[in-house]
Amino acid sequence: MKILVTGALGFIGSNITERLVKEGHEVTALDNLHTGSEDNISSVKNKIKTIRADSGSIGSMTEKFDAIIHQGVYSSSPMYKDNPHLTAKAIDEWVSILEYARKHSTKIVFASSSSLYNGNNPPHKEDMPILVKDYYTEARYAMERMAKLYSDLYGVNSVGLRYFSVYGPHEKAKGKYANLITQFLWEMKAGRQPVILGDGKQTRDFVYVDDVVEANMRALDYKKHDIFNVGTGKSVTINEMAVLLAKKLGSDIKPKYEPNRIKNYVKHTLADTSKAASLLGFKTQVSLEEGIGRLIKFY
Repeated sequence: MKILVTGALGFIGSNITERLVKEGHEVTALDNLHTGSEDNISSVKNKIKTIRADSGSIGSMTEKFDAIIHQGVYSSSPMYKDNPHLTAKAIDEWVSILEYARKHSTKIVFASSSSLYNGNNPPHKEDMPILVKDYYTEARYAMERMAKLYSDLYGVNSVGLRYFSVYGPHEKAKGKYANLITQFLWEMKAGRQPVILGDGKQTRDFVYVDDVVEANMRALDYKKHDIFNVGTGKSVTINEMAVLLAKKLGSDIKPKYEPNRIKNYVKHTLADTSKAASLLGFKTQVSLEEGIGRLIKFY
């Protein structure tokens, strides 16, 4: 297939790009390098076409793609808090992609977020009511609603994937926006105590990036519009994660605790994975212990 990946030099996008190249697809990588890096695609750089631009630039493209995998969305709530105009930017760029897909009958797989479940008790299921809690949530939910609208009006085939807490290789360029596991690893390797906000009893469904890539691959073959959770169906406390990470590193560094003053903080995430298992045949394969081991080896 001829596939355009937006955000292809970013964390998840670069892992997807590597997999697509490995499987013999023709890949065009689109990225504005906001949280991406050329280093992330070094292994496949000579096998892909790279365009440095915002995701919305696809609206002016004449080249035809069989599919678009849209990862190039500003991916962290603090980014939107610092600049609420990113909400409009994310939606506007998304409409450009949907319009392209409408004109060219292009399949879309796009990144959504488990943050949409904030305010709902776990386990989190796709048909739960969405309680918008911040700009980031509004951007992602608006994208999902627009995708449904384009499906209903024009038959655009899109699949949205609600990622839970994704970690893995290629997060360096994300810096302070990287997953907690990766940030804690960087701190411990530097001999510093990682910071836990609150008591550390908050829970996360941590999912390794290779499993997220697999979900995207399966979504490419799905024949209609839908939304799916991408998580493990298991959660651990931040305290438990920190203990496991220190053990795998062979470190005696313990985290330090600071007050959590973040409004609308997500206390618990846990994916109900039954829909993805039933309709996509997707289940995660990498345990938290194995994933942390792979991450340590990578860095």
